[in-house]
Amino acid sequence: MEYCKIDITIIPLQEWFSDLLMSQLTENSYESFVSTEQGFEAYIPSGLFSEENLKAILENTIPGFKVSYKAEILPEKNWNEEWEKNYFQPRVIKDTCLIRAPFHTSYHECPIEIIIEPNMAFGTGNHETTTLMVESILGNQVKGKKVLDMGCGTGILAILASKLGAKEITAIDIDKWAYEGTIENSKLNSCSNIKPIMGDASLLGTNTYDLIFANIHKNVLLNDMQTYYHSLNPGGTIFLSGFYSQDIPDIKKCAESMGLTDAGYKIANDWVAYSFIK
Repeated sequence: MEYCKIDITIIPLQEWFSDLLMSQLTENSYESFVSTEQGFEAYIPSGLFSEENLKAILENTIPGFKVSYKAEILPEKNWNEEWEKNYFQPRVIKDTCLIRAPFHTSYHECPIEIIIEPNMAFGTGNHETTTLMVESILGNQVKGKKVLDMGCGTGILAILASKLGAKEITAIDIDKWAYEGTIENSKLNSCSNIKPIMGDASLLGTNTYDLIFANIHKNVLLNDMQTYYHSLNPGGTIFLSGFYSQDIPDIKKCAESMGLTDAGYKIANDWVAYSFIK
């Protein structure tokens, strides 16, 4: 997939204001962000980029801040080299789970090891939402369960479920990089019970699951909540992430309106992972 990188400059630069802009951009299909000395870089599939939409968001900011941007189309490529040089570092979660790339040579060994070949797909454990989801999953019973990983990215959560003894896992993502990456990473981790599928929630049909992982975006979660509810077995748990703490009331209201029961949430740097039980 071809991506557009938006280099955003904020004067004066303040973290809370930068986070606010990122939150607004997340709700408008922007998928990932990297902080810079002047502001941050935002990434969106080039087919979804609208300069008019971006201008409207930036012009409707809080008075007292000057915001400017520069847009650049990035050629479609494998992003391993960029990640290796700049972003992806070995990550240990709860002293139990190590997430690393094949090229890492120095790391702390853990009972669970997940090896991820990074590409443009989301999910290396270095982002708060992935870490929060891993923590939440580690705190629940997975062995013998049927699992759905929606918006699977690199397949990291599906692989974790497999290593925790899940019976079978379906991993779905609309992005080609994610689909191909999940196939590759499943093989890399010797996880033969993961079934990667390219598509969205419309593919779920009448299939049901004991556990559902959905680390996506707020708007997608709200739009697909009813589908998730019907796909979750009674007594099953759904883990949601990809949104900010200010979005908690909207997520809670939508989930409970479907009949889901609040099972608590975790927060890290304003990002949230929220669990509900059917």
